[in-house]
Amino acid sequence: MKELIKKVVETYGPAGNEGRIRELIQKEIAPFVDEMRVDALGNLIALKRGNGSKKLMLAAHMDEIGVMVTHIDKHGFLRFYPVGGLSPLTMLGNRVVFENGTIGVIGAEKLEAQKDLTLNKLFIDIGANSKEEAAAKVGLGDVAAMAREFADLGPRLIAKAMDDRIACAILIEALRAVKQPAYDIYAVFTTQEEVGLRGARVAAYGITPDLGIAVDVTRTGDTPESATMDVSLGKGPTVKIRDSSLICTPAVRKFMEGVAAQNGIQYQLEVLEAGGTDAGAIQLTKGGIPAGVMSIPCRYIHTASEMVDYEDVLNGVKLLTHIMETEFMG
Repeated sequence: MKELIKKVVETYGPAGNEGRIRELIQKEIAPFVDEMRVDALGNLIALKRGNGSKKLMLAAHMDEIGVMVTHIDKHGFLRFYPVGGLSPLTMLGNRVVFENGTIGVIGAEKLEAQKDLTLNKLFIDIGANSKEEAAAKVGLGDVAAMAREFADLGPRLIAKAMDDRIACAILIEALRAVKQPAYDIYAVFTTQEEVGLRGARVAAYGITPDLGIAVDVTRTGDTPESATMDVSLGKGPTVKIRDSSLICTPAVRKFMEGVAAQNGIQYQLEVLEAGGTDAGAIQLTKGGIPAGVMSIPCRYIHTASEMVDYEDVLNGVKLLTHIMETEFMG
C-alpha cells in the first residue's frame, strides 16, 4: 500500500485544481467499481453496487492546500493568496510547484521580524529577474502546491498532502477489499474541501445517502507541549465525536465503535476543537443525513511534512471495509 500512498501524496492537486489527482484515482479504482462519473464541481463519484436497499456515501477529499498568484512585481517575485489554511511560520524556505512544473521558494521581506511574520510579507521566488521573465512561466491566478517528496520511516510516513490523500488511499484500498457490501456504496473523492467543504455539499445533494461518513485526518496531542487532545499516532484510527463543522450523529458514532469492537480493530475517540470535515456538509444536506467521521491521526497538519502511522492507516482500511459490509440500523 505504501506505493499507492506515495503516488497519491506526491501528485499535484490544490483546491480547485484537482484534475491530475482525479485522473490518477480514476485509474486506481476502475477495476473495483461499477460506475464512475465526474460532477460539475469535479467530484469523482464512484458507485459499487450492493443490495440496493440503502446508500452509503464515503467522502475523502482530493484537494490539498496551496497558494494562488495575485501579483508579479517588476523584479519577478510573486505575491500570493492562500488556498486553504496556511501558517507563514511553516512556509518560509519551503518550495512550491505549479501545475506546469515551475518551482519556487518561499521568502520573506525581513527575516529578522519572524515573530511578526504574516502571509502578506511572504513572496515566491521562481528564479526570474524581471516581471516579463516571471510572467513567461507563471500567470495571475496560477496555483502552486507544496513541493515535498514522500518519506517512509517504517512505522511512520511523512509527506505533503497526507491531508487528505491518505484518506483517498484508504478508500481506494477499502474498495479493493470489500467483498459483500451491505449498501450501494458511493465512494466520493471530493473537491475544494480546504476552501469550504464545497464538493461534498453538492455531491451529497445529488446522492441523498442514507448514511454519510467522511474519511479525513485529525490532529494529535502526543508531541512536546502540544495542545491537550486524547489522540496519538499508533493507537488506531479515530471515531469522531465533534469538530467545528458538526456534532457527529450519536447513532453513527455508536455504530462505528461497534463495528471496530466486533472486529478487534484498535480505535480512538476524537474531540477536535478546531477544524472541519466533509461530514459537516453531508449532515446538513436536504432534510439532514446521519453522518460520522473516521480520522487518521496526523502530526504537523497543513505543512509540507505531515506525519501518519502506517498501522493506523492499515487499521483504517480494515474499519472502513467492515463498515461497508455492516448495515447501519440507526
